[in-house]
Amino acid sequence: MGEAVKRLLAYAEADDCYTVPFEALRDLQIAAMNERLQEKIDAIKLVGFRAREAGITEIRDFADVVPLLLPHTAYKSYPESYLIDEKWDKLTKWLGTVSAYPTSNTDLQGVGDVDDWVLRLEQAGHFVSCSSGTTGKSAMLIASYEDLAWTALDSVIACAWGTGIAPEQDRHVLSLAPVAAVPRNRMIMEKLAEGFGRPDAELFRYPAPPITVGSITMMVALRKAIADGTAMPDQIAEFERVGAEREKALDDAVDLTVETLIKLAGEKLFLIGLWGNMHKVAVAVRERGLSGKDFHPENMMYVGGGLKREQLPPDFREYVCETFSVRPDRNFQLYGMQEIGSVTVRCDKGGRYHAPPWLVCLPLDKNGDKLLPMDQGEVQGRAAFFDVSMQGRWGGVISGDRVEIDYGPCPCGAATPSFRDNIVRYADLDGDDKIGCAGTIDAYVRGVA
Repeated sequence: MGEAVKRLLAYAEADDCYTVPFEALRDLQIAAMNERLQEKIDAIKLVGFRAREAGITEIRDFADVVPLLLPHTAYKSYPESYLIDEKWDKLTKWLGTVSAYPTSNTDLQGVGDVDDWVLRLEQAGHFVSCSSGTTGKSAMLIASYEDLAWTALDSVIACAWGTGIAPEQDRHVLSLAPVAAVPRNRMIMEKLAEGFGRPDAELFRYPAPPITVGSITMMVALRKAIADGTAMPDQIAEFERVGAEREKALDDAVDLTVETLIKLAGEKLFLIGLWGNMHKVAVAVRERGLSGKDFHPENMMYVGGGLKREQLPPDFREYVCETFSVRPDRNFQLYGMQEIGSVTVRCDKGGRYHAPPWLVCLPLDKNGDKLLPMDQGEVQGRAAFFDVSMQGRWGGVISGDRVEIDYGPCPCGAATPSFRDNIVRYADLDGDDKIGCAGTIDAYVRGVA
């Protein structure tokens, strides 16, 4: 790890983590990105390919890193046949094109399914998480143990700053929604419970069957097969059976969760989940006759993951917060993505999402090819990031989001780059989303794998 990277990561323990001005960070961020390039250019095949293609051997300015950024689709560039036909050797080789460490040390003998494959990778020191695949194929994201440990720590730091509540181990921590049972989510949940939860209280995990990598990827593949008309009748029947069983398990979990909340109503709570399920639980709590007056006035909440295209009433946020007696400034909200290891935190006063010093924010044009000005006030463009904390994969990624970013100070007092709370996907604006370098990268990855 280079000196510039160390200096940026040290802000995690500093009082000015979110108040240090961008101008004081820009040279350090450029140096840190260059350190990561020198470390990874020969280690990550895809990064080496992009660097050779662009003729870049050194990062001297923010614009130099743009050709080296990977579109978020790069982590979905595996052929679906590798999953469907259980070609674990080919899928492992594909993963090696985006990994900073060789994946050839993975024992693939007798792998039974996707979850077994993920476990074998974990045993070899490679931790794979995946996106939910809401809009299509799931992204397969490899990370080192150090990456996951940092992401978990970042979540505690961000939550403390965003809510103004120090992690004093004085709360009951409850998950009010099912989450994907992947290493990243597991470590974040455990670190939050360690920091904010009472030592004598057990973390309450939402009592529903876990969502594994295998269940996510197979569900996405089957949905596609059904849409294409290629799914077999027995596959569709199994899909419907599993869906019905899961729906019942989720309904049962709501009642069990409400019973626990009623027992702990007078205690300080830290509630974690997704808006859709939290709203469902809040409705059930109200139906049992409880409301905000029955819960502790110092409760806090952590909501992530967006709406996942769920249809909720316009006042769903206020309804959930009022039900559990959570003040707006104690509701931790973030903007981030699985492809990077750190998050931006929403402040209450300015209503903006603030980046930590080690997360470089890069506004690009719609095609993702050109860097937009970073010194002329607020600018609208495609969000791209370079997370210098990442070690197990490349920290530079181009997102699918249109944002408005400002590099000046916010009314809340923070001075790191921040995003207006009007983030939208280009795919939702245009019905499709094309990133300029995506096709070339897909072709290269498939050729190597």
